[in-house]
Amino acid sequence: MPTTPDRPTGRSAGSGDPSEAAEAEFDLVRDTVPVLTEQPTVRVTDNRETVKLPRQRQAGASRSRAPLPVAAAFATIWAAFLSYVPVAAVIGLARTLEGQGGLGGAMHAGLAGWLLGHGVPIGTSIGSLGLAPLLLTLLAGWRLNRAGLHVTRAIGARRSGSTRAALLVALTIGFIYGVIGLLAALTVDGRGTDVSPTRAGIHFFLAGLVFSLIGSLRSTEALVVIARRIPQPLRHGLRTGVVAAMFILAAGAVFAGLSVAVGGKQAAEMIAAYRTGAAGQAGITLVSLAYGANAAVWAAAYLLGPGFSLGADSAVRLTELTVGPVLPTLPLLAGLPAGPMGASGALLLAVPVLAAMAAGWLLTRRLMTIHHVVDGHLVDGRHPNGDLPPVEPPWPLVLSSAVIAGPIAGLVLGVVSWLSSGPLGDGQLADIGPVPWQVALVAAAVVGVCASIGAAAGRAFRAPVHHNK
Repeated sequence: MPTTPDRPTGRSAGSGDPSEAAEAEFDLVRDTVPVLTEQPTVRVTDNRETVKLPRQRQAGASRSRAPLPVAAAFATIWAAFLSYVPVAAVIGLARTLEGQGGLGGAMHAGLAGWLLGHGVPIGTSIGSLGLAPLLLTLLAGWRLNRAGLHVTRAIGARRSGSTRAALLVALTIGFIYGVIGLLAALTVDGRGTDVSPTRAGIHFFLAGLVFSLIGSLRSTEALVVIARRIPQPLRHGLRTGVVAAMFILAAGAVFAGLSVAVGGKQAAEMIAAYRTGAAGQAGITLVSLAYGANAAVWAAAYLLGPGFSLGADSAVRLTELTVGPVLPTLPLLAGLPAGPMGASGALLLAVPVLAAMAAGWLLTRRLMTIHHVVDGHLVDGRHPNGDLPPVEPPWPLVLSSAVIAGPIAGLVLGVVSWLSSGPLGDGQLADIGPVPWQVALVAAAVVGVCASIGAAAGRAFRAPVHHNK
């Protein structure tokens, strides 16, 4: 019988030992020795222990999904708890250290402040308190947004692209949150405060619906599906309008912070005037921080021109400063200007103009990165391979998107101006904050015109585009 070449040890590779045969075959391949004769079949009979592998999950097998009511109830209650606890903790600490009540009083006061953060007016002996601290509103909105994300994931609708599933999640969370607001109002009502349970339920339902809908749309990626169905000018105009509004609000926040910093000595005197001890002064400081978002909106309205009011027959504008004899003694008001800005006010008016122009310029830059020529046609969307050069977006698309951005920015700033306004009792302080329609109108005009200028400049004075040949 023919055999393979002998190994260096002199033993035949065709011996009966299976390991010897396997090693011989390895050496044969390694040394590339040509074999001209037919090789016998070697059967390896080494017995080994059989190892049972775990059963693999089939591709179509789905995870167990939580029922929507259960998942929504748990996530909503947890969101409400996380937004309520900071308010109760701050108020409870101040009341306990000052000897003004125990745990029950702190929980009651914290619940009233929590309702106020959702825009629910609180009736007191001095009148209606309806000026919502927007920082608390943002905290509650963030937790509701996370609740929408978690519930969508729990029911197995993540990345499903289903608008129906996202809306169903938001409606369920909104209903449960509305019930929580109703119960909170019933608890607070009648103990030195007057709260409408029906109004509280409506406010909480709308807050739960809107904020959780944002989260559920993101989680299901239905937002992408909706965006693809919107015409291009409207889609890009929506984005640019929101960006411009955020730029103007950011400028307002910077201006408000700098103003309070400049008047830091006056703010410290306001805090010391309360004579409530360290805990009380810390509470006043935290209340001022809670209204810091309101101050940013008011400063944005001030930069745009309409300004805001601090009570009846008052006006705080670049060209006018009229305030009443009664003002809230909050450190935030240390940033009020000493008088009309005069000629220097023109420089402040340029801030929202530059913000809108920057948003328009970013619009053009974005359009130049997402438009490509494929088979002679302009295609919206980044090419997966990235080998197609960017092209110049058409002028009608650039200008129409910039013009649409104006009303969108006006709508956003008008809504936040409305949310940041409200009364602090009856009489002199019954009207505090900017006038929403005035802010919306001016913002729409400024952003519409200036964003168009910025977009046109970005389109006309663009960097040269090099096309691959």
